[in-house]
Amino acid sequence: MTIHKEGYKIIPIATLVLVLLYALLYWLIPFQIVQIILGVAAVVMFILVVRFFRDPEIAIELNDKHIIAPADGKVVVIEETEETEYLKEKRIQVSIFMSPLNVHVNRSPVAGEVSYFKHHPGKFLVAWHPKSSTDNERTSIGLKLKSGVEIMMRQVAGAVARRICFYSETGNPVVQGEKFGFIRFGSRIDLYLPLDAKIKVNIDDISYGGKTVIAELP
Repeated sequence: MTIHKEGYKIIPIATLVLVLLYALLYWLIPFQIVQIILGVAAVVMFILVVRFFRDPEIAIELNDKHIIAPADGKVVVIEETEETEYLKEKRIQVSIFMSPLNVHVNRSPVAGEVSYFKHHPGKFLVAWHPKSSTDNERTSIGLKLKSGVEIMMRQVAGAVARRICFYSETGNPVVQGEKFGFIRFGSRIDLYLPLDAKIKVNIDDISYGGKTVIAELP
């Protein structure tokens, strides 16, 4: 299993904390059954931490008309809304909630270039809260396709997430499906799509980053 670079520091630190905590509790609680339970719990926690930073390699089917899922998760919002930060017009918002069990690698939903980027400090409301898209810590990323169509993607931190990573900058080209971000631990991604985009998913559908077609452009 490939580990994402964001896990290179966290996994060793988490391992050390778990070992020290287990050693302390092992010394304080001299009951074998409790020691066994604590040992199993430590192993489970270690597996969960490592699994969170997994970075699976996938085959991307490129299509200029398709807007593909930027992340694994569940579709929690499909609605028409006013995008007031960058596009400043009515758009279809599609939001994907990522639980701590999902792959948290973020991928470009389209090919083109980064036309806008801004990081906003903010709160850490639960990622499914209606105001999380505007009140939480977040990054807003404009993506301009070769056709001139622009979409916006917003990485939103959740109640547990404390680090949003984006690995590109304004003016840089992006390839559809390429890895260009990561969010730790549990979060949400909003897509702001043209009104004439044909939405291909429904509420509660499970999306797979780089694979699921979220919408199709005319």
